[in-house]
Amino acid sequence: MFTLAEENYLKALFHLESESKDGVSTNAIALKLKTKPSSATDMIQKLAEKKVVAYQKYKGAFLTKKGKLIAADVIRKHRLWEVFLVEKLNFQWDEVHDIAEQLEHIKSEELITRLDTFLDHPNFDPHGDPIPDENGVIKSSDKKLLSELEENQQGICVGVKQSDSKYLQYLDKLSINIGSKIKVLNVEEFDGSKTIEVGGKSYFISEKSAQNIYVIN
Repeated sequence: MFTLAEENYLKALFHLESESKDGVSTNAIALKLKTKPSSATDMIQKLAEKKVVAYQKYKGAFLTKKGKLIAADVIRKHRLWEVFLVEKLNFQWDEVHDIAEQLEHIKSEELITRLDTFLDHPNFDPHGDPIPDENGVIKSSDKKLLSELEENQQGICVGVKQSDSKYLQYLDKLSINIGSKIKVLNVEEFDGSKTIEVGGKSYFISEKSAQNIYVIN
């Protein structure tokens, strides 16, 4: 059994590892979890003693095979609960993260198995993030960023790079959600900003925003 704090560290390390091939520094972990570097170092050493993290001073931390399975399980529960909250309780996609943060630490495997079955085994959460299966396997997809689309190309929104609530509320104003069809009408050569069409209406979107939206053709 692992504590809520330990699971949060494993989950943070899982996400940080996906962004870097090198070991994850305790400073990066501290920044991710908004805590002190000394606290992060203490926890990583504690997790190393439990054989879920491999850690070498100055080289950073890695999840062991066992650590990856535990982290993937927490992420699986988080994302399944997000699907439940949006699809069954009618929460908006910008409202569910904090609630799922609490629900992800429920220990009952039977509950999560039944939840997965009840939701018809979804592959993605409401933000388009893949849901690990019961073995910790995450399916890959051929998604690309909206910023990569050229004039007259179109794609279907399958997720966002950042799930900050303010950003999701901004996308709601543009009628962009999971499954929205987005067509690029014009690309400004100067700064990469775009005029897009969503639901028959045209909107202006900055390059920065377009770099945060995943689409598939």
